Amino acid sequence: MKFADRIEQLPPYLFAQISKKVAAKKAQGIDVISFGIGDPDLPTPRHILDALIEAAAEPANHRYPETEGLPEFREAVARWYERRFGVSLDPAKEVLSLIGSKEGIGHVALCFIDPGDVALVPDPAYPVYEIGTMFAGGSAHTMPLLEENGFLPDFDAVPADVANRAKVLWLNYPNNPTGAVADIDFFERAVHFAKRHDIAVCHDGPYSEVAYNEYVPVSFMQAAGAMDVGVEFHSLSKSYNMTGWRIGMCVGNPRIIDALMRVKSNLDSGVSQAIQRMAIAALDGPQDCIAEHNAIYQRRRDRVVEALRKLGLKVTPPKASLYVWAKVPDGMTSAQFAERLLDEAAVIVTPGNGYGPHGEGYVRLSLTLPDERVDEGLRRIAALPALA
Repeated sequence: MKFADRIEQLPPYLFAQISKKVAAKKAQGIDVISFGIGDPDLPTPRHILDALIEAAAEPANHRYPETEGLPEFREAVARWYERRFGVSLDPAKEVLSLIGSKEGIGHVALCFIDPGDVALVPDPAYPVYEIGTMFAGGSAHTMPLLEENGFLPDFDAVPADVANRAKVLWLNYPNNPTGAVADIDFFERAVHFAKRHDIAVCHDGPYSEVAYNEYVPVSFMQAAGAMDVGVEFHSLSKSYNMTGWRIGMCVGNPRIIDALMRVKSNLDSGVSQAIQRMAIAALDGPQDCIAEHNAIYQRRRDRVVEALRKLGLKVTPPKASLYVWAKVPDGMTSAQFAERLLDEAAVIVTPGNGYGPHGEGYVRLSLTLPDERVDEGLRRIAALPALA
């Protein structure tokens, strides 16, 4: 049996490795607390579940869905973008349903990348941007996200020959893993860069509704010219605690939307209509749950930041996202620090280099575990001697 070269090139998925470490410790009878994976512990709000229950009983929703999504779902997405960002979208041409945004992110590379093509990918970053590029036969040119630049890429640092060859530019704000944020001015610089080099911009924005201290994230689609050059991937996973239901959307440039729809129509059968109905209830229904969830995450964020600072780590409280990005003590690598927490405290954090070489020197902690587990994990961390 001979596998394709792409399988041989494929690294182990970062979060699958974390799950294996947890399982190995549990097999030894050790209680492990994991700050590793950003999967909200809070339940899907009741009114959204009620819509699913009602829709599940309708025989029409038991059949194959359409790839592009129900017209009613795409209209709900357009209404939400208008209310939230002041962005007008044509639901028929500029909105596409996704089986979670990760699916769309993986598939969109097939719309642009031929063997030998280049995608501009931030580093550190969500691994799927680079993996999707590799699956399509392309290569990633990494753009360092440095603390001194606010974890924003420097477009001027991209070599001219690389920029001229590139087909796609990946961005993600509020950012995973750093928690950094971007403003409209940055997005407009991205649009200008993309137009100058004839590059498509793919912005991954699933954390736009997870924000703290009255900070309100912006959308890439609010930037002047964004519709000309790009699309935005979004998801109901983090906004409404719907990770397990697998529904998201891609919005923006109609040519890109059409290309992605054609790829998807040949590779998947769309999102369950019952789940689309629950998504409509989420987007059109009361939004109080978002502020309630964010208040919980903010309390956790503050406790995590305080505990890490007492341990001697440098931490900037994030304005948005579900993550705390902490600099490890001098003289330790990301992996060494993570291993110490696992070995001495049975606490899992994600080494920053798992998101790319420029993540070295940092660890990521997720805020998506119950309060009592957060408190116990921080108690264990606080019991360790100061490291700096």
